Amino acid sequence: MEFIFFIIENLEPAGNIGAYVAISIFGFAISSFYIKQKYQKVTTEIGPKWLHPVVGSLFGSIPGCGATIVVASLYKNQNISFGGLFAAFISTLGEGSFVLLGVSDEAENVFGNLEVYAIITVFGFLAGSISGYLVDIFKWRTTTNIIIENTDNAKIWRPFFIEKFIFYSIIIISIFLAPGSIMAFWNAEITLIQELTKYAMILLTILSLLYYFLSTFIYKRHNCHCDHNNLKSVISHAILDVSMVISYVFIGLVLSNYVIDVIIGVEKFELWMQSSAMFIVVLIAALVGLAPGCGGMIIVATAYLNNIDYFPLAALIAAAIATSGDGIFPLLAQNKKDGLTISLAGFTVALIVGYIALLMQVSITN
Repeated sequence: MEFIFFIIENLEPAGNIGAYVAISIFGFAISSFYIKQKYQKVTTEIGPKWLHPVVGSLFGSIPGCGATIVVASLYKNQNISFGGLFAAFISTLGEGSFVLLGVSDEAENVFGNLEVYAIITVFGFLAGSISGYLVDIFKWRTTTNIIIENTDNAKIWRPFFIEKFIFYSIIIISIFLAPGSIMAFWNAEITLIQELTKYAMILLTILSLLYYFLSTFIYKRHNCHCDHNNLKSVISHAILDVSMVISYVFIGLVLSNYVIDVIIGVEKFELWMQSSAMFIVVLIAALVGLAPGCGGMIIVATAYLNNIDYFPLAALIAAAIATSGDGIFPLLAQNKKDGLTISLAGFTVALIVGYIALLMQVSITN
C-alpha cells in the first residue's frame, strides 16, 4: 500500500510539469503552422545553425524543465542541431533552479540565494555554449533514428475512447491549467481553484499515460513528421508529444524519487557532503546530479543552502551541469543512444568545469 501511495504521489508533479510542457509544445506547433500558412514554408530551424548552441543554452537557462523538453522535441523534428541540444542539457538546472530561487516546496525552511543562482546560470550558459559549439564543429553526434511515416491521411482505427474522449480531455485540461502554470513562475496561484487544479494535474497524467501507451503500443500510432497542412493533424501530433513527455516524466519521477528517497536517503547524502576532501564532494555532487530527472539536483541544491559554510560552490556547479532534468526522459524515449551520450558527456563536462571552479576558489561571501 505504501508503494501504491508513492506512485499516486508522483501523478501530481508529473501533471504539473506536463502543464508547462503543453504550453510550450502547443504554442510552438500552432505558431509554426500559422507561420507556414503565411509564408508558405515550414520553418526547419530555430535561427541560423551556427547560433544553435547559444539558443540551446538560452533555453536551458530558463528555470524548470519545460525548456529542455521543448528542445528535445525540436531535436526530434530536426529543428535544432545536436550541439544546441547538448548545450540546453548542460545549462539547465531543472527544478533545482526553483530551490535556488527560494520558490520550491521541496526545500522547507530554506531561503533561496539569488547570487548563487546567477553564478550557476552563468557557468552553465558558458559551459553549454562552448560544449555545443565543439560538438557541432567536430560533428560529434550519434545517428538519429527517426521514424518518418506520414499518417495524416491514413485510416488508423481507434475507438471513440481514444480518438475523442482522451484526445479532447487532454486539450481541455491543458487549457484549464495554463493560467496557473504561467502564474507559478511568480510563485503565485489561483487560490479559488487550488484543489481543483491538483486533481486536474493528476487526471492529466493518467489520461496522458493512457493515450500514449494505447496509441503507441496497441494502435501503433508511430511518431511521424506532419505535413503542416492541416491544423488538426498538427494538434494531433502535439497531443502525442505531450502525452509521451508526461508519461516518461512520470516513470522517471517514480524511479528517481524511489532511488533518492528510499535507497539513498537525504540524510545519508548530507553526511557525504560533510566530507573534508572537496574534490570528492565535487565528484559525489556530479554523480548525484547525473541521476535522471530533477531529484538529484534538488537534493544537492538543498544541501548547499542548508550547509553553505562547508559545501563548496564548485560541487553545486558540477551537479547543475551534470543534471539533465526531466527533459532527458522524452529524449531517451526517442533515441536511447543520444540520451545516454548526452548524460555521460554532460557528466564529463560537469567534472571539468567543477574542478576548474574549485581551483579558481569560486565562492560566495556570506
